[in-house]
Amino acid sequence: MYPLLRPLLFTLDPETAHHATLDALKTAHRLGLLCAKPPVCSPRTVMGLTFPGPVGLAAGLDKNGEYIDALAALGFGFIEIGTVTPRPQPGNPKPRMFRIPEAKGIINRMGFNNLGVDALVENVKRAKYKGILGINIGKNFDTPIEKAADDYLICLRKVYARASYITINISSPNTKNLRQLQGGNELDALLEQLKSEQENLAGLHGKYVPLAVKIAPDLDPGQIHEIAAQLIRHGIDGVIATNTTLSRGGVENLPHGNETGGLSGAPVREKSTAVIRELAAALNGKLPIIGVGGILSGADAVEKIQAGAVLVQIYSGMVYRGPDLVAEVAGSLESSMR
Repeated sequence: MYPLLRPLLFTLDPETAHHATLDALKTAHRLGLLCAKPPVCSPRTVMGLTFPGPVGLAAGLDKNGEYIDALAALGFGFIEIGTVTPRPQPGNPKPRMFRIPEAKGIINRMGFNNLGVDALVENVKRAKYKGILGINIGKNFDTPIEKAADDYLICLRKVYARASYITINISSPNTKNLRQLQGGNELDALLEQLKSEQENLAGLHGKYVPLAVKIAPDLDPGQIHEIAAQLIRHGIDGVIATNTTLSRGGVENLPHGNETGGLSGAPVREKSTAVIRELAAALNGKLPIIGVGGILSGADAVEKIQAGAVLVQIYSGMVYRGPDLVAEVAGSLESSMR
């Protein structure tokens, strides 16, 4: 039904449509109206976890973990929620999300709006979902960048027991100076502290929860190789490539094309895939890549896998294609494996 509903949803402000769609999905699930059959996929072992399918939901759609069970009914092989910060924060002023339908793109400058890590943990406790759950963590907007590690450590400790894996988001363009953490001494210091705390928490909880780092598409080859070397050196378990882009290539002359924020959807596909390809060469199989960015078809997902990813995530593609995209991508990936 989504192709019929999309024109109506597109008459609404994007953020209003976002919440309306999720609330409707949650209601349908509660009433037993969601009957989606999970795609038939071969399980994949990544980061020591068995993923029942290769198609995941990217962070950002369900920031507070309020819709986990309803989203799981759409057939995802794994779900990532967040980004969550230690304290609640409202995010940037509205409007802060803009569709660019001519290019199948979205610009957002949300700014990590969320209810805080404690609220997210309570929502996860209430969910019945037993599949692979990633929790994406970040820092509060008013935490100085030199104190950023403190925020990540707070979130790491609070979500550890409830997460299958934890994503360290250091690549959102909508929190001031956050992307500084992708380079040099800042990245080295952050990863050292996170890995040390991961070891402590593994002993405390009696289980090892993998850590993944999410990086930007706006990196040159030298930066990509430097990040790869640090991920390997610190024993990080995986990398998610990529977040949204600051580039406006292909949308600069379209309505809303020059709004401030990160650009996602079809316009970021090639940049994301190029980063995955360069990253795969730099990592040389030493840790897995989860590919995300501009997947609007099964062929787009296969492209990510051929570039070096082992799993994929979707988000903006759902806005333009709807839930059917999950099964299409899963089917294409299964066929490509055969």
